[in-house]
Amino acid sequence: MEQAIVNAAVAEAQQAAAQAAQDYIRQHGEDWYCGFAWVTVYEKGSTKLGRALLKSGFKKAYGGGLQLWNPSGHGTQSMSVKEAGAAAAARVLKERLGVTVYAGGRAD
Repeated sequence: MEQAIVNAAVAEAQQAAAQAAQDYIRQHGEDWYCGFAWVTVYEKGSTKLGRALLKSGFKKAYGGGLQLWNPSGHGTQSMSVKEAGAAAAARVLKERLGVTVYAGGRAD
């Protein structure tokens, strides 16, 4: 897959994540539950898609695959806000790249 296509998909996913995070805050506020969120693509870093994802900001994940942490870029500590952003990013990446993408999160 071409680098430009992957870069555009990741940028669109990050924009969707940022919008979803802001929408969540407007509707629900920032809850006290602190945590992290990310998206995971189970792709090896040695494949063409994997190399493109790494160049676009993904990192190798400890449990396998490639991850992009806090795709919304929002500075909140609210796990719910970050998970809303990660879910939006996963939907966009799945649609644009045609790969299975998982949104994940954990409490701090």
